[in-house]
Amino acid sequence: MKTLLNLLWLVLSGLWMAIAYVLFGILACILIITIPFGIASFRIAGYALWPFGRTVIRRDDAGVASAIGNLVWLVFAGVWLAIGHLVTGLLLCLTIIGIPLGVANFKMVPISLTPLGRQIVRT
Repeated sequence: MKTLLNLLWLVLSGLWMAIAYVLFGILACILIITIPFGIASFRIAGYALWPFGRTVIRRDDAGVASAIGNLVWLVFAGVWLAIGHLVTGLLLCLTIIGIPLGVANFKMVPISLTPLGRQIVRT
């Protein structure tokens, strides 16, 4: 079932959101000081391509640097990526088949807002 949901997700939502994360990751890696944001963006892009069967957990060793980085991320990229997830989720929830995919989009909003200090693990 996870594979079927992931394939539907890839076609209807995942590819477009992953492209958005990759574009921001490339932009962040061009500037040397923002490479950690680029790495986080690439990590989330992989999660955005294939989310079912994986989950996001908070890392216990994340400190003040992650909090400050999340604040910077929120201002420059997080809000726009979260809006993308919300709009896509709402559009997917208009159909019966799209409801599980829309809910998955809503579940990705927290990691799109604050990705630093989080880890993606298999369930």
